[in-house]
This record gives sequence, C-alpha cells and structure tokens, in this order.
Amino acid sequence: MDPSLHPSGGHHTPDFIAARLAEALGLVAEVPVYGLTGLQGTGKSTLAADMAAMARRRGLPVVVLSIDDFYLGRRERQALGRSVHPLLATRGPPGSHDLALAIETLDGLRAGRQVPLPRFDKISDRRLPPSRWPRSPAGARAVVFEGWFHKVPAEDAAALATPLNPLERDEDPDGTWRRFCNDALAGYAPLWQRLDHLTWLRGPGFEVVPTWRWQQELTLQAANPGRQAMSRAQVERFILFFERTSRRAMQALPGIADQVIALGADRRVLSAPSG
Repeated sequence: MDPSLHPSGGHHTPDFIAARLAEALGLVAEVPVYGLTGLQGTGKSTLAADMAAMARRRGLPVVVLSIDDFYLGRRERQALGRSVHPLLATRGPPGSHDLALAIETLDGLRAGRQVPLPRFDKISDRRLPPSRWPRSPAGARAVVFEGWFHKVPAEDAAALATPLNPLERDEDPDGTWRRFCNDALAGYAPLWQRLDHLTWLRGPGFEVVPTWRWQQELTLQAANPGRQAMSRAQVERFILFFERTSRRAMQALPGIADQVIALGADRRVLSAPSG
C-alpha cells in the first residue's frame, strides 16, 4: 500500500516508532517479517510508514506491504460472486486475497531478493498492472507486513448461525457467504507462517471502526482530488463486511499476538512495551 495515503496523525512518538523499528530489526531472520495487525482505521499503515521512514533516515531499507496489496482482481471476485455468493464480489473479507502472490512476494523478500511489490488501487477497485509495481530496495533489512486480520482463527460453525448485522441478515440469510469467509481463514495459515512477529494494535472496540474508517476514506479522497472515493453511506455498508472477522480478532488475538498495544478512541497509545 502506498504509505503516502496515510500521513502520520501525530499519535506515534519518535520513541514509540523507534521501539517498534528496533523490534523489527532485532528479529532473528535474514530479512525478518514484522506483522502489524489491527482493525480498520487503527493506524497500521501510518505506523508502518513511520517505521520505514525512520529506518530510511538511518540508511536501513525497510519494505512496507499490506494484505490489501494482495486483493484478488475484480474479475476474479466477480467470478466468485457468480459461482458462490454475490457478496464475494466485494474485496476485503477472508477469501478475497491472492495468497499465492502474497507468499511468493514475502518469500522473495525473506530470501533477500529484490522483488516487484504488488499495489492495489482502492478507488478503481483493481490491482495495478505489474508494470506499475515498484521494486523492493536492494539490501532490505526487514519487512513490515500490515493487515486487519493477521492470524485470526476461524469461528466454530455454530457461531455462524446468528447474523451479526443487517448485511448478514438481509443479504446472507442462509449463511453461505459467512461460512465461505470463515472456512477461508484456514487457508491463510501458510501466509501467517511467514511472520516472525505479530503486534496487535488493540482499539477500544468495533464501535469506533465506522468513524476511523471514514477518516481513512477522507484521507484517500484528499490524496486523489480528481477521483471519487466512497461516500459515508458506502463506507457504513462496507465495514459490515468486516464486522464478524473483526470481532473474532478482538476475541482471539490477545492470546495469539506476540505483543498487544492498547489504543484509545483517538488512536493514542494507552499502553505498550518500551522496546
């Protein structure tokens, strides 16, 4: 993901950024992969960009990738929408990513190679053509790989029976879509195995996600003044696609992540290891 779309909001102090960078650089691997996860709008991309910028000032190349860089193309998602369930045409939930490409990219970086870095254009809802992908820098020292559901395990089948929100109730009444997404989570295990560390940015609850995600969309729109990003109503609908897995993340990740950093409703850090 282009880090310029997520300018620092001032919530990360230099000491906080330096501590996270030290964690990434201190991992035991040729080119370690530092996983950074949190719900939509948490500030993952901003923190990842801040870490890379600090590393660059020190002459230490650090690559930033997002799970969003690996969305399936629109044509592939539309095919899933026709063959399985219409909701699968929408990017985001588990099952909407090109896992083979993600694994290939991380494996190349972990081996110390310079590789193309996929990029996804959210406004056009398409992956950019490979000719427009940047290449990773020579001598990369670490990879910061951010995303909103790293290592989230599947729910028990019984938990899927009751709809969580109007999207599930009205557009997935028989549970086909949510079963597909839940089953898809197991397929991400080979990708998560590439992570040498996982930090969980824990927000106060899913109730803050609508505001945080809308702020994120405003940032995207400001960076693209000649193009039309999502409206507030579209964002409100979009976040419903993420609610079930997000709530599962809040339940499970405190016991899975290597480190938990608590955030307030303003995204400011409430508690974190000092590094």
